[in-house]
Amino acid sequence: MLAPIVLFVYNRPKHTRKTLVALEKNLLASQSLLYIIADAPKNADAVEAVNQVRSIIREPWHFKHITIIERSRNWGLAENVIDGVTKIINEHGQAIVLEDDLETSPYALTYFNDALTRYAAEERVMEISGYMYPVQYPKRLPKTFFFRVANSWGWATWKRAWDKFNPDIDQLTKDFSRSDIKRFSIDGSENFWKQVKAYQAGKINSWAIRWYLSIFRAGGLALYPRESMVQNIGTDGSGTHSDLDNVYQVELAQSKIKYFPAEIEENKKAYEAIKQFYATRKGSLPERLLRYVYKHWQKRFGKS
Repeated sequence: MLAPIVLFVYNRPKHTRKTLVALEKNLLASQSLLYIIADAPKNADAVEAVNQVRSIIREPWHFKHITIIERSRNWGLAENVIDGVTKIINEHGQAIVLEDDLETSPYALTYFNDALTRYAAEERVMEISGYMYPVQYPKRLPKTFFFRVANSWGWATWKRAWDKFNPDIDQLTKDFSRSDIKRFSIDGSENFWKQVKAYQAGKINSWAIRWYLSIFRAGGLALYPRESMVQNIGTDGSGTHSDLDNVYQVELAQSKIKYFPAEIEENKKAYEAIKQFYATRKGSLPERLLRYVYKHWQKRFGKS
């Protein structure tokens, strides 16, 4: 039984079409159930784009069956994802989760389903990540490996793992020690703890940071592919939590993954490679300044 695909869409017609075109080219697309959950407009300015998206998702895409759920009010990304994933995973026991700005390799659904089958009974494996960071020297890593961080750019999981999701961030962090914060932030190389504080301050409303916290508290791991199965095409400032950035761009996998590790342990080489990426992704001070100026110029004068 193939895992159902859950696709969350909102007000980005160009991205939504690209996402569906790529997904339809997957080897298992015609055999897969697709649920599309379309959020309602947040305000009058979003109505036209939301209607365009709702028209696109009703085109004759080639999947086994498509179920469209159109929200009658604006739920927002976090509430929408939590509710949608919970309902569909409770019905099917597993799910592949995508958003409207994710382009997939033709082998992505094969990878997700093979990994879901391989680790279905492994309690410590809590997520299958489709995205992989553009680290230096990737060929030094195995074709798949385990890493502690949950990634939200195309992922899959089982009911047994999603049942451990806790939306209460205060409960999740109430007894965090300095050592916990360091481990959670990959030796301080990434701002995951800053995201926690931003959520607690009401500055962001992220389901993903709470999902990572839930996995971290459970001692869980995520499986990653060496060659990314997913490309984020939304880092153009168009998304809820996206910004203008090209440091996350990757080459999509061009072949099927056949290797899956037998040992359920975090891969040390992968940990160091990703930590290096986190620590250096912003570049030198002049590069950061140039990116800052470019982002603000784009936001002020519009995107091409």
